[in-house]
Amino acid sequence: MVAGMNAPNTARAVRTGTRMSQDNFACALQAAGRRVGEPNDANKRLVQRSESGAIAAPRPVYAATPTAKPLAVHGSYEGVRLSRYQFHSSGRGESFAGQHFVVVLQHGDRLTVHSLPGSAASSLSLDLTVDGAVVTGTWVEQTDHAGYYRGARYHGAIQLLVEPTGRRMAGKWVGFGKDMDVNTGPWELTFRDASTSKATLDHYNTSPE
Repeated sequence: MVAGMNAPNTARAVRTGTRMSQDNFACALQAAGRRVGEPNDANKRLVQRSESGAIAAPRPVYAATPTAKPLAVHGSYEGVRLSRYQFHSSGRGESFAGQHFVVVLQHGDRLTVHSLPGSAASSLSLDLTVDGAVVTGTWVEQTDHAGYYRGARYHGAIQLLVEPTGRRMAGKWVGFGKDMDVNTGPWELTFRDASTSKATLDHYNTSPE
């Protein structure tokens, strides 16, 4: 390598994968440091130097921060996501998929998720907690009164793994069926839009299909 030249690294790829600006990424680094008890003075200039390769080996306080809590990398989970789960109907002997556009609101490490009313005949809500790359919580679905399940209310537990970019969470749900049997199946929440404005919610207030 020619003397004086900087060695590019993966820092920029990590940041762009989160869809965050350099300023926002620096703020996320600071917030993550506070959460793990290791305050830092990360700023836009530090991010720029890391991405250019001027900083080939960041101090441990910066290197460890993004992986200590994925929230530091992903920024906020707030916005609109497509919720899709699969379930088997014993009465019909078939498997089906339930889809809703949902709005996610974040309060620290807590996520509250509610379906947009126009996206499906049933209503869905989830109460989730983020712990590293694992999201765990509960779900409740009120089925369509005019549908096959005639307004029955189902609930259960859910655990998801967050992909490195934060754009997709995928895992499993578990819940009781009408005969007190334990059912389970895949569930995923896929990013659609970071905004929670009225215009954005109105746009997604329709069937995913």
